[in-house]
Amino acid sequence: MSRVGGVTETGTGRALRWLRVLRDDLWTVRADPLPPSVWLRWLPHGIVCLAALGIFAGDLPQLQDHGRLAFGLALPVALAQGGAVALALWRPVPAWWLSMAAMVVGAFAVRALMVVDGHEFTWPWTSAGIIGHLLVSLLLALRVRTRVSAEALALTALATYVVQGLVGGPNYQPTGELAVVLYAVAVVLGIALRGRREARAELVRQTTLTTEERARRTLLEERSRIARELHDVVAHHMSVISIQAQVAPHLVQDPPEELRENLAGIRQNAVEALTELRRVLDVLRSEPPVPHAGEDGSGAAPHAPQPTLDRLPALVENTRAAGLTVTTEITGERRPLPPAVELSAYRIVQEALSNVLRHAPGATARVALAYGPRELRVEVVNTRPGRAAPPSSGAGHGLLGMRERAAMLGGSLTAGPGADGGYRVRALLPVPSRTGPAIPAPGSPPKDGTA
Repeated sequence: MSRVGGVTETGTGRALRWLRVLRDDLWTVRADPLPPSVWLRWLPHGIVCLAALGIFAGDLPQLQDHGRLAFGLALPVALAQGGAVALALWRPVPAWWLSMAAMVVGAFAVRALMVVDGHEFTWPWTSAGIIGHLLVSLLLALRVRTRVSAEALALTALATYVVQGLVGGPNYQPTGELAVVLYAVAVVLGIALRGRREARAELVRQTTLTTEERARRTLLEERSRIARELHDVVAHHMSVISIQAQVAPHLVQDPPEELRENLAGIRQNAVEALTELRRVLDVLRSEPPVPHAGEDGSGAAPHAPQPTLDRLPALVENTRAAGLTVTTEITGERRPLPPAVELSAYRIVQEALSNVLRHAPGATARVALAYGPRELRVEVVNTRPGRAAPPSSGAGHGLLGMRERAAMLGGSLTAGPGADGGYRVRALLPVPSRTGPAIPAPGSPPKDGTA
């Protein structure tokens, strides 16, 4: 007995749950407007409104002439049938209820006037009513979830069966079976179009996310590469500090014990800092991997010394060998700069010349370095390309890396097309006031020179 009671309670609970689902899905007046078409803009909305007007104009005389309804009753039924189509553009669920109510009211009003040997009226759905509810069902399926569309179709079929199959009438032309079949086709078509639209929207969203993720990953890889290069620079200085602190006591005769302890502490701190830097480097080299020889465009092996501006002439010669005409101009007092500044300046010039080779075939380029008291100005300018550039397989994030290098030093970088159709890259890299003695530029006068 308890088992039967449990089954009964479970069935009742399921029925109540389904009724709550139907109430949440269909007992609502929430707005769900149909968006404008991408190419046709608001033309589909205008066509639907014209169709609503035509349904009203066709349903009113049909109810009056063939259904023999009074104008005061035929008018609201026809208005409801046509208005439901227009309302479905913005509120599809209330429009479905309005169309169903118009069908039920019109069907019972016409049934009351039926006679056995009289005119056979299309019943319970009028011809205009079938077209109107067909459009409402299609617009509903385009805007709501599949479950809601299926529920609306099932309730439409149930209401049609109750009115035509159970209630019936003395004399009519049945339209229920044809109407339900047409509504099912409209719902299936609407679900398919809605699924296609959602799939395209999801594809666009995934493409956008993929593009953003690729740009983010490129930025992280570039920062990781810069960090690895700076590690080599900092590690070199820390090693020099450690060696100098170890050798310094031997350069002084009978050094005080306090001096020995201080130098030992300096050396110990330098060794510990160098150890931590190596641990950081191990993490940076795990993802992404360190490029092999030639992958960065310099042809250097992973453990080769980082390039400085002393290697700029070799870079220019390699670029000329690739077919690009390059001139260099160095102004100001040439002197050794901090390794981070020289490395960033070299990489900016390298990437800018690579972009000229890749995107401006047939152009000529000029590389200008201007040494100031507290900054280094780097400029790479190319003329208008002589022919169209071939498709490039690069990631297109070279400017991102150059800006990261300039920002890392507290400088700035601007890049953009020139007035003559070429392209200009300018970087301002701050330089600390402490510098070494002036040195002549390789292959150029110490002050100004043009190669």
